Amino acid sequence: MSSSSKQREPLREAPEPLEANDVATVTIGTIVWFALFVVQLPFYGWYSDHGHTWWIWTCLAGGCLGLVGLLYVRARRDAIRRAQQSQDAQNA
Repeated sequence: MSSSSKQREPLREAPEPLEANDVATVTIGTIVWFALFVVQLPFYGWYSDHGHTWWIWTCLAGGCLGLVGLLYVRARRDAIRRAQQSQDAQNA
């Protein structure tokens, strides 16, 4: 039997995942991306002259993807709350 076919036993149990305020984290990150976009706009000419306009568009893309992420984490938070309420109602 080769060593790759053996089942390895875990050294210890995996810890429970930490819960954080994901909505606040993603919101702050999204605001930062949009702020960087707005701050760089007045310097568009300089960025264009030096071939760095992608910096501006990267910040815009980061902000837009942050909005998508915000929708996701809000839906996740709400689903966790609904599941917890359902479990509490079943236990009561």
